[in-house]
Amino acid sequence: MDYKIWKEKSAENRTRNEKFIKDFQNWLVQKKLAAKTIRRHVNNASLYINDYLNYYDARTMEEGVHSVYGFLDGWFIEKCLWSSKNSLKQTATSIKKFYECMSEKGYVKKEDYKLLCHEIKDNMDIFLEEMEAFDNGTYYNLF
Repeated sequence: MDYKIWKEKSAENRTRNEKFIKDFQNWLVQKKLAAKTIRRHVNNASLYINDYLNYYDARTMEEGVHSVYGFLDGWFIEKCLWSSKNSLKQTATSIKKFYECMSEKGYVKKEDYKLLCHEIKDNMDIFLEEMEAFDNGTYYNLF
């Protein structure tokens, strides 16, 4: 993708994402979660839809429901200096909650949300192994 087009599309995505993040935050408040937990989930979801989805390409939040594997298996581990096994699990949980909210509000299909949940659950051991390999210096990603 041409840099100018990427820059315009990613800016457009970030503007669109403000509504999704606000809806998510309100949804979490309605679930009566603690303020600290809400902040963590919102920050993690924002990292995913605003940073990762716009990093290589300018993908929309809706397209992101199909992109979580690459994020948790590589990008998060490599690009986020604070990444750890615990933060990886927390971030995966935040993404699941975010897309649960998005499916309830009709922004993404419920079937796609369910597939995302299965993908995370079925591959969490792989993600954690990759995190451990990264921590001990034996990690290399083929992406």
